[in-house]
Amino acid sequence: MPRRLVLWDIDGTLLRTGPVGRLALEIGACRAAALEHVPQVDMGGKTDPQIVRELLGGAGLSSREIDRVLPLALREAERYLAAEAGRIRDEGAVNPGVRELLQELSGMGGIRQSLLTGNIAANALLKVGVFGLQRHLDPEVGAYGTDHRERDGLVPIALGRAKERRGETYDPDEVWVVGDTVRDLSCARAGGVRCLIVGTGHDGFDTVRTLEADAVVEDLSDTGLVLEILAGR
Repeated sequence: MPRRLVLWDIDGTLLRTGPVGRLALEIGACRAAALEHVPQVDMGGKTDPQIVRELLGGAGLSSREIDRVLPLALREAERYLAAEAGRIRDEGAVNPGVRELLQELSGMGGIRQSLLTGNIAANALLKVGVFGLQRHLDPEVGAYGTDHRERDGLVPIALGRAKERRGETYDPDEVWVVGDTVRDLSCARAGGVRCLIVGTGHDGFDTVRTLEADAVVEDLSDTGLVLEILAGR
């Protein structure tokens, strides 16, 4: 049986939240800094702390002011997202093939699935929980925006947790990061592990199809193909 650690990105890869995901960070920043609005920024592949820093910096706050209000902004974002869980369910969606793929992988011995995402941990768990995906995942060995401000620092954290909490060590070719942006690829490369890129992100397949990942697919709907990529099956 193959032995794998599969680390899933959330937004754009597993699911979509509709506008609520973006609004949570923008409103969190506004509430924490007593602002009426913040400028829009590109959020794809970034960590929540990184995004909120950019929002506040774009609104004119100094680095010292950002450091002061950032924890409150993230708490406010978490609070807003939790309050809007029903809206995520109504306006968001699980991406094609995701449910079938997660279920197939969870039924294979030797494969552990977790999360590697820029979301802070509470928001990550809420998003997958809204759609019932958490049953296939082991979030305790995942890595989140809560853990590191830069996405490139997340893979070692996940590997360390797998060893500490599950007594498992993985060779680099046994670990896959699955994501939808060039930042997911950069994160995998920084961690020395493999990367599967999917074209279901906000900017579409054309923006990632030429990335030099270990594998690139348009979406996850071809379960057999993706199983062959991730598990050598």
